Amino acid sequence: MEKPVKKRRDADETRARILAAAKKEFAKNGLGGARIDEIAERAKANKRMIYHYFGNKEDLFLIVLEEAYLDIRAAERKLRLEDLSAREALEKLVRFTWEYYLKNPEFITLVNSENLHKARHLKKSERVGPAQRRFVDMVEELLDRGVAEGVFRPGIDPVQLNITIAAVNYYYLTNRYTGALLFDRKMMEKEALEARIEFNIQTIMRLVCVDP
Repeated sequence: MEKPVKKRRDADETRARILAAAKKEFAKNGLGGARIDEIAERAKANKRMIYHYFGNKEDLFLIVLEEAYLDIRAAERKLRLEDLSAREALEKLVRFTWEYYLKNPEFITLVNSENLHKARHLKKSERVGPAQRRFVDMVEELLDRGVAEGVFRPGIDPVQLNITIAAVNYYYLTNRYTGALLFDRKMMEKEALEARIEFNIQTIMRLVCVDP
């Protein structure tokens, strides 16, 4: 029985290495510029194994994209926002989103790449939709709780709020090079990053809270 277990473990490890290598390659070069040869070299695997486990390059890109979305959704669930007051939970969610983008720049570039393809690959996914709906439900429950606590304004759309939280964090980072030039600011210095997340939190609180 030991050999089948070891074989399965080796296969799982190989798949994980391929996915990690593919994530870096797709994030760096996009779907069009990514090369299976480069992914194989990074993963210390051969091309035949990549095709065996994942199919063609577009199939592999979809899986990488799915894993990226599922990872952030899973990390959000671990925040346990239900254990906090509504105001604390909202601030924690905004801060988490900012820190996640900073720590996972590949997520942003993968999303950008898929938007260039008009979500052609994501449309095929059967895994991302349910995870996204659970996230929207979580935000909706947070908003309802805040209204019940008397601290949030009623009638806020959880989807619109999610888009806004993503936008105020996302735009700063995706435009940091042009922003640094146009505004003559060192956008990625520690002090600038701290000032930005505090501004983002204030922006969302003023949007949502009865008394920000």
